[in-house]
Amino acid sequence: MSELVPGGNMPLPDGAVTVRVPGPFDVSALITDDGGRVRGDGDFVFYNQPSAPGARLGGDTLTVDPPRLRPGATRVTVVVSPAEPGTPLARLPAPTLHVSAASGRPLARFAPPRPGQETVLLLAEIYRRGGGWKLRALGQGYADGLAGLARDFGVDVLDDGTAAAPATAPGVQTGSVTRQAPGDGGTSSAPPPPPTAPTRPNWPFLPTTPTAPTRLTPSTPPSAPSRPTPPRAGTRPTSSTPLIPRTGSHSPAPAATTARNSPDPDGFLSLVNSARAEAGSPPVALDARLTSAARAHAEAMASAGCLGVEGRDGLSVHQRVTAAGYTYLTVGEHLVSGPRTPAEFVRYCLSEEQSGRTLCDPAFLHAGLAYARDGRSGDMYWTALWARPLTPGDLARTAAEVVDLTNRERAGAGLPPLATDPLLTTAAQAHSADMVARAFYSHTSPDGSRPWDRAAAAGSRRHSIGENIACGQRSPAEVVDGWMKSPGHRANILKPDFTHIGIGFAGGGPAGMYWTQLFGA
Repeated sequence: MSELVPGGNMPLPDGAVTVRVPGPFDVSALITDDGGRVRGDGDFVFYNQPSAPGARLGGDTLTVDPPRLRPGATRVTVVVSPAEPGTPLARLPAPTLHVSAASGRPLARFAPPRPGQETVLLLAEIYRRGGGWKLRALGQGYADGLAGLARDFGVDVLDDGTAAAPATAPGVQTGSVTRQAPGDGGTSSAPPPPPTAPTRPNWPFLPTTPTAPTRLTPSTPPSAPSRPTPPRAGTRPTSSTPLIPRTGSHSPAPAATTARNSPDPDGFLSLVNSARAEAGSPPVALDARLTSAARAHAEAMASAGCLGVEGRDGLSVHQRVTAAGYTYLTVGEHLVSGPRTPAEFVRYCLSEEQSGRTLCDPAFLHAGLAYARDGRSGDMYWTALWARPLTPGDLARTAAEVVDLTNRERAGAGLPPLATDPLLTTAAQAHSADMVARAFYSHTSPDGSRPWDRAAAAGSRRHSIGENIACGQRSPAEVVDGWMKSPGHRANILKPDFTHIGIGFAGGGPAGMYWTQLFGA
């Protein structure tokens, strides 16, 4: 049986498979085509509509028979939400996905860490690749419940007469929200209407123009088989908060042992820079802070006996980088088990397209490498970190690039450009920094403030406020492209009424880089 990391994938056997999530959860599924499009309400399988061609829900178990899916269907996204509506997943046990063949043989297990305030989690997707079907682990959250998720997959949801909440895109990847204050003289700091009491909806569905859900996976790691040969990898996992369970059935493992503490174990730097030179990229230098963070993470994985971006101590690899004193503009990582030497590690990274791209990325200036042995199994766990430091001018330059790319999208739609607003910029930067500092991801801060509250606190008097957020993307181009592929974010970017914009970003949170795009009119 395979233990999957977020972004990890594996081939599925022919025939039906079962997906089970035990606990106080509701399991549901969305059936889409290559464009991520639903064709109507029949493509949403949930507790009040438990079956569709090729998919059947019974209790905590979803059975998917790919050959029997409706014509044109190429993807089934598996979703979990609290059985008690409105309950944040953080208050419940961490959900665990169990995948089995029709015979009952276990195939895979995926155990993401406990989510935060999200109320829906995309656990996995079953998708067609060539002539076969595969399973990919996701671990992406929504803060807006099943209604928000359904909307983002192209389904219009009517919540039994209650007012619709602002549409929020995937909560661990991107989010958008817009609020228009009432009246010509209204301000963005006016309190929003009180929420209605949560009830388990029995929604009617109105098909809309289908749109693809945003996943925003900066890169996709190779699959992670359960044995160390060939190597397992978690190279540039998705920016959602992945993997190692904080609790589990493992017996206490012997202390992990670090292989070597020299600045450049076995000539790692020369191996890397040789490969980078062949790719036309500048050399990187070893950085003691990155090496320290890599060592801590390698030892955490070895102690747990499992690859993952987050360790049992609750720290992600990105948080370890920041804790080591390295403030970065962009960061990448390789998490691999199996190789016995740095030479084997580098060869493995170069054998995979995405991991090779990371190793040779010209944006990186510094690197750090460490590896540790699991004292129980003998497996070697590797962490390589790649980063570019944040310099004083980077903040303004990066924000300006996001604004420029946003205005290009508006120009393409025949809309006037947005002007940079220093007050919106202050509020956006503060929110990104806050999400990193307090390790949350939401339009609503832990103190309850919303985008219009933060804009007003910064001194803005604009009467309409909109916000897009994202995490994990490594560049302005990547984050704007992701926002434009999601209907809620695209609507904010292309809203004719907006006249001003502020951009904020900060690195070092559980999912890496956190972005905020704040609009005003």
